[in-house]
Amino acid sequence: MARRKVVKKKTSKFVKLIYTIAIILTISFPVVSIASKSFVSKLNFDVEKLKKEVEKQEKTNQGLSMQINELASLENIQEIAKEYGLEYNNDNIKVVMNDE
Repeated sequence: MARRKVVKKKTSKFVKLIYTIAIILTISFPVVSIASKSFVSKLNFDVEKLKKEVEKQEKTNQGLSMQINELASLENIQEIAKEYGLEYNNDNIKVVMNDE
């Protein structure tokens, strides 16, 4: 029986580089995926927080707008005028018209 020589083939540097890149990508893909999902989740949380703040500010603005309308009402103006001793005189009212 003749003995056969077992020849071990050495892997080339290019193949080692390909394997290394494949391993790095296989490990880094899940990490990057989880990190990006975490970032998106945080952004969504911040967006919801800002929406709540906007709604709160809109309610405050509506309340202030109603308060302005209430204070600017004719009855309120007449009441304040009476407090300061002013009275309504129709003869002193002048109407200015713009004829363009």
